[in-house]
Amino acid sequence: MHIQTIRSIAKNHGIKTGRMTKADTIRSIQRAEGNFDCFGTALDGVCDQLECIWRDDCLTGSKKRRH
Repeated sequence: MHIQTIRSIAKNHGIKTGRMTKADTIRSIQRAEGNFDCFGTALDGVCDQLECIWRDDCLTGSKKRRH
């Protein structure tokens, strides 16, 4: 999702994005919506939030588990 779209969603929730990163902005939106603020924290691409609108972006940048 494009950052301008994300900022627009944040604005609708009353979130001031200023110098926030994309990930921090999305996590703030998740909290404002009453959801887990888990964006970008999936390990090895595993996520059980199948209906999340951020899922594709999240899994693209998710953390790889170090063995």
